[in-house]
Amino acid sequence: MNAIGLSQVTVSLGGGAVVRDVGVVVEQGEWVALIGPNGAGKTTLLRAIAGLVRHDGEVSLLGRPAASLDRRQRARAVAVVPQTPETPPWLTVAEYVLMGRTPHLGPLARESAGDRDAAARALELLELQPLADRALGTLSGGERQRAVVARAIAQEASIVLLDEPTAALDIGHQQRSLELLDGLRDHEGLTLVAAMHDLTLAAQYADRVLLMSGGRIVADGAPAEVLTEETLAEHYGATVRVVTVDERLAVLPTRR
Repeated sequence: MNAIGLSQVTVSLGGGAVVRDVGVVVEQGEWVALIGPNGAGKTTLLRAIAGLVRHDGEVSLLGRPAASLDRRQRARAVAVVPQTPETPPWLTVAEYVLMGRTPHLGPLARESAGDRDAAARALELLELQPLADRALGTLSGGERQRAVVARAIAQEASIVLLDEPTAALDIGHQQRSLELLDGLRDHEGLTLVAAMHDLTLAAQYADRVLLMSGGRIVADGAPAEVLTEETLAEHYGATVRVVTVDERLAVLPTRR
């Protein structure tokens, strides 16, 4: 069964199409990196998958038309790590991560022991236990980003959409966060779709790369097939070298 299916998905904002006739299938357990220059439509496409923006065309999630799912059902299937999340400064880290359990709450909207255990596990995985009682407003940008990822993990959705998940993280936490996500994908079958600007990290972790330009998917394949010097020059207007380090690709900008 496919995790995500898109057919002729188009999103118009401000009178113009930002995403144009996108059709793609993402298999369960796949890690897909969504890359492209600024304004290519990456964030908008993620929002369309999550049901956060109106669109034409069809979206299916776990084999079901997304239009047939109510908000709670969709949230149980899909967790979102946005680029600019809402992080109320007065909430503690523990309270914020526990909010990831909202789609699973019963009619009385009270957390169960299982909900608290899921939140505690997410805090542990993201190494946030020492910050559990800290208010979000007192954290660094990187610490808040880790809390946002922990909230998504606590949600226990089988699909996780990430918009620049490492943007505010130092290199150590970038690596630990991506390794954590990769481990959850291997052991729990998560499907990951991540918009990424760091092309080397995309090559290191993703099974597959989708290159967006002008709102369309213009290349789709394994990292080595998409991340070529010619393709990146064409769509990014950048001069780069693509090299192999320990059998994995690295994308290096070069002086003109």
